[in-house]
Amino acid sequence: MKIAFIGLGNMGAPMARCLIAAGHEVMGFDPIATPDGVPCCARVQDAVADANVVITMLPSGDILRAVADDIHPAMTQGAVHLDCSTVDVQSARDVAQAAEAAGLSAIDAPVSGGMGGATNGTLTFMAGGPVAAFETVQPMFDIMGQKAVHCGEAGAGQAAKICNNMILGATMIATCEAFSLADKLGLDRQSMFDVVSTSSGYSWSMNAYCPAPGIGPNSPADNAYTPGFSAALMLKDLRLSQQAAEAVDADTPMGARATQLYADFVELHGMGGMDFSAMLPHLMDKPRS
Repeated sequence: MKIAFIGLGNMGAPMARCLIAAGHEVMGFDPIATPDGVPCCARVQDAVADANVVITMLPSGDILRAVADDIHPAMTQGAVHLDCSTVDVQSARDVAQAAEAAGLSAIDAPVSGGMGGATNGTLTFMAGGPVAAFETVQPMFDIMGQKAVHCGEAGAGQAAKICNNMILGATMIATCEAFSLADKLGLDRQSMFDVVSTSSGYSWSMNAYCPAPGIGPNSPADNAYTPGFSAALMLKDLRLSQQAAEAVDADTPMGARATQLYADFVELHGMGGMDFSAMLPHLMDKPRS
């Protein structure tokens, strides 16, 4: 299958390499990045011209809509635009509508799993769009990830992603607060982990991505908080959750507070380039007001 891959940054490049390694013919485009192992065109229209599937991995809804305007007229009728960006729900719906008007199909399928998942082909995809288009791109999901869930119509993938990451942001803060409190109470971190990871405090933030170095499975905390998922990206996703909550009049006080805390962490303290679990040393160093 011929695949075009637009957006070859930290996530897109390893995803494209997984597809190439599996034997697909991939042509890439990125106005900035020139990743090893991914052939690229100088013009985005040339990259997509004869592709069966065009994958985009882009940083915002505005950029996604602009790229869609550029590529949809150049794509082959009946091709699928598979967007793996994390953007607002309305942008996903707008792009799907534009694709349909151009004789194409669109799937919004943001991912979970970070750079490690992109490199290892173990991402989870949350997809919205027509079932037939989802089935067309299912073989690509199987190569780039470990699971793909069809969540509903256009925009449903983005809705699932922002709900998931609102939970993740809030639980990571709670996990970091618990370790900070345990330290001040004189509770050994390993003992804390052994109890919480096997009782009612169990969570992915604790069990799979523990923010305390040397505790639990290897995580960014064991590599000086070099990001698997940066605090800046967590803030982006939390803000998308609050934008969506406001649009539908949903009450999300925990999500709102998590957004505020990560905004302080990223914008006031300049920690956007650290892993989002670096909230733990930040809390440990922060004087109580």
